[in-house]
Amino acid sequence: MRGLIPDSFIDELLARVDIVDVIERRVPLKKAGREWTACCPFHNERTPSFYVSPAKQFFHCFGCGAHGSAVKFLMDYERLEFPDAVEELAQTVGLTVPREGGRDERPREDKTDLYALLDAAASWYEGELPRSADAQAYCGKRGLDAETIKRFRLGWAPAGYDGVIKALGNSPRRMELLNEAGMVASSERGSKYDRFRERLMFPILDRRGRVIAFGGRVIQKSSEGSPVLDPRAQDARKSEGPKYLNSPETPLFHKGRELFALWQVKQANANLQRIVVVEGYMDVIALHQAGLPIAVATLGTATTPEHTEVLFRAAPDVVFCFDGDRAGRAAAWKALESALPRLRDGRQAYFLFLPDGEDPDTLVRKEGKEGFEKRIREAMPLSDYFFNELSHDVDMASLDGRARLAERARPLIAKLPDGAFRDLMGQELEKRSGARALLQADPAVHRAVQRPVAVQRSLVRSAISLLLAQPGMADQVERPYRFLRLDKPGVELLAELLDLARARPGINSAMLVEHFAERPEYPSLQKLMAAMSVGEPESQRTEFFDALARMEDQACTQRRDALTAKSREGRLDSAEKAELRELLAARARPPVASA
Repeated sequence: MRGLIPDSFIDELLARVDIVDVIERRVPLKKAGREWTACCPFHNERTPSFYVSPAKQFFHCFGCGAHGSAVKFLMDYERLEFPDAVEELAQTVGLTVPREGGRDERPREDKTDLYALLDAAASWYEGELPRSADAQAYCGKRGLDAETIKRFRLGWAPAGYDGVIKALGNSPRRMELLNEAGMVASSERGSKYDRFRERLMFPILDRRGRVIAFGGRVIQKSSEGSPVLDPRAQDARKSEGPKYLNSPETPLFHKGRELFALWQVKQANANLQRIVVVEGYMDVIALHQAGLPIAVATLGTATTPEHTEVLFRAAPDVVFCFDGDRAGRAAAWKALESALPRLRDGRQAYFLFLPDGEDPDTLVRKEGKEGFEKRIREAMPLSDYFFNELSHDVDMASLDGRARLAERARPLIAKLPDGAFRDLMGQELEKRSGARALLQADPAVHRAVQRPVAVQRSLVRSAISLLLAQPGMADQVERPYRFLRLDKPGVELLAELLDLARARPGINSAMLVEHFAERPEYPSLQKLMAAMSVGEPESQRTEFFDALARMEDQACTQRRDALTAKSREGRLDSAEKAELRELLAARARPPVASA
């Protein structure tokens, strides 16, 4: 939610950013008259129904209904909360987000302390690395240079049960944060101890470069180390855990959505065309150090649909790199299933299987950057891997075997977004099996999209929609607003919009709507903003002022009818009688001819 960010700053921010630039960095746009258009990034479609209006500084999809300002786009596209989206936009235009206090009874949860604590933990681990001979020997053995160690902020979690607790948990609030961040665990006796001990530490960063979690790797030690006598540590040592240990799920960290080193990849590549997904932290780091800063890794979990969406947003080509053993093949198929629904036209997935006993770390050391790049270039396209995998245990020479292939492939191909690739995959299935593809599109995903020509709405809603299209018209509406006497829904909101637009000269459409972000009217205003305003700007102005005049007429009629009914009961006072005579005379007067 908006939290403690002043409305005036939101105005300034939306005045500085251009929504076309914001969206075009993430979605390819094409000019279409006064607007820009694209296939919607929020649902699968073949015909573009996603429109961006520079005049309104607003986007709208006529297929799925997504719409909003540049802030709302970032919230939806990058899955950010409102304050984080504002921070992201502010950074692009060199603004610092101010804060103000006291307005909200329940302000949003401020995670600043949690981010600060995790950053301090990363710094503490970094400081411990030079003090450990075992860690230094391991880094040397793996060929890690000082620049790589610094770039990835590698550190060391020393032996013992309370290193982080002593360094950072020096108050009840700090201990609460350590627990919330997943840095401590509880023993059977209920006491707290460090979750990470005697591990090489890999900070996991979010898309803004902030530490949100850690991965820790056990290493072969040159000595047994000092004995541990504290009973809490003995509880902790009952199970040293797996070779790699990740932070648990926290308010900041959801492993099914995060990728190790994505921040470093984006920092190293202004225009990323290809990204490689490997299995381990050390594989990622080895490729980066070898001059291939295009590698990321999932965090101890199979590739999820959320992972694949993040990957394709980062680059149009994604190469999944796995071991060639059974486990690697199973992981690859899981990645394929997650990628299928996201393979819109322009996106491509490839699969690279490594020789037995090799991983990216060992291979790039043997073959160098050029050798590994060659493997990437020769990676198997998804289509080849798909059909090879489905038919490897099928007798393609028999009718039954080809039927089995078709049965296996059809439901998977149906998951592909509507488009050229889906059509070609269906044709390839028919070519290989002899069976027609008979693909049934998911109606929820592939429903027909029609852009409406106009929107039926009331006179008041029409006036609001037109004002949102051109907020500057408010300067020409004189106060007091005579339409305010009209007893119809939305009249008070129209008056408030006019007051707001008059008070902030130069305000644009998106800025105007964002002022209502935390109010019940916000969804309705967004829908009115998204509705088409038919006609040229000048005709829109004429329609707007005509709507106001008609509203005034309706207000007069309502008042006249009310006073007339009251007069029949003999309850009018002298002022009301005079008002009724004026209203009746106004109705009798002929309209003034326009020049």
